[in-house]
Amino acid sequence: MVDPLPPGRRPDGRILFGRTVTLERVDPALHARDLFDASHDGRDPEGTLWTYMAFGPWSGFAAFEAWLQAFAADRELCTYSIVPRASRKPAGMASYMNMRPAAGVMEIGNIWLAPRLQRTREATESIFLLMRHAFEDLGCRRLEWKCDALNAPSRAAAERFGFTFEGIFRKHMIVKGRSRDTAWFSIIDEEWPRLRAGFLAWLADDNFDAEGRQKRALTACFPENELRTESAKHA
Repeated sequence: MVDPLPPGRRPDGRILFGRTVTLERVDPALHARDLFDASHDGRDPEGTLWTYMAFGPWSGFAAFEAWLQAFAADRELCTYSIVPRASRKPAGMASYMNMRPAAGVMEIGNIWLAPRLQRTREATESIFLLMRHAFEDLGCRRLEWKCDALNAPSRAAAERFGFTFEGIFRKHMIVKGRSRDTAWFSIIDEEWPRLRAGFLAWLADDNFDAEGRQKRALTACFPENELRTESAKHA
């Protein structure tokens, strides 16, 4: 007889502390203005930040605030504001979603980063904090990443963070009136120790020069993974 696996747990919204960034449960009263300002600071005049998102853009702050209040109240999500320690001003968001604790499965999604936060040490650490909390505190066995199949930057980010591409779900949903094919990625718990070591190596102070530029890419910091290598041989 096979012993049953212990169930996972739903996130409780605790603050996730990093060295360069803090993730705080989104609070519209505290975060709405800064989140709106960060995403409407003139660095994205065409609104490309929202092209593949299920939400946005908004006509103004009042519309954004009303949306955020409803979004934060959704009990099927646990959404965080991404707060760089240097500025103490929220500059992005991310959610735990599609949570199935009995199976130890959840997804990180609804991720958007203000232009000034993109391609920064803080951005990468925010994803690491979500991954670490999922695997080490919540008993996650499988962590998912899904995005529009046309969203090349999101697909590249998933692979950079160590997610394995699993395929395309054709006509998976309708978003903003358009049919969406969805690219699926995942990390499983056996892979996490290797990825954790790589993230910690990349985030270390000695991996950055005086101007804050990385010396080694994140993918170069991941130790060899025999499971991933073996899977590639049989693909």
